[in-house]
Amino acid sequence: MTISRADFTDPALAEFLQAHLDDMEPTAPPESRHALDLAALRGDGVRLWVAHADGRFVGTAALAPLDGSHEELKSMRTDPALRGTGIARRMLAHVLDDARSRGVGRVSLETGSMDFFVPARRLYASAGFAPCEPFGSYVSDPNSTFMTLAL
Repeated sequence: MTISRADFTDPALAEFLQAHLDDMEPTAPPESRHALDLAALRGDGVRLWVAHADGRFVGTAALAPLDGSHEELKSMRTDPALRGTGIARRMLAHVLDDARSRGVGRVSLETGSMDFFVPARRLYASAGFAPCEPFGSYVSDPNSTFMTLAL
């Protein structure tokens, strides 16, 4: 598996990210879904990485600036057929290493509170993320779990 910065001109990236949005649709009402679309991932300061294996996309992860040295983990996705194989763990380590190398002091995330997201919450907890209050523009929401990690 290789991890590299995203090529936004690759149509396979748009398909992979749309599948992420489609996966999220049945998990919560629209106001409780916070996954970024392709246009938002092109935003100022957002850093998107992709993982490839055997010539295809197998994962994505992004960091988006919040304020100062605080960034948000966004768009973590592993190809559903490959979940549980370590791709997400490697992607998470990669983006956290990038954040540390740039002097980021804290990375926070929002993920779902439903059973669908239990594996994600376990992954984040195993990497040292701890529950926290809503951050940035988020508000308390029973469909959301907020976590943070000091680097």
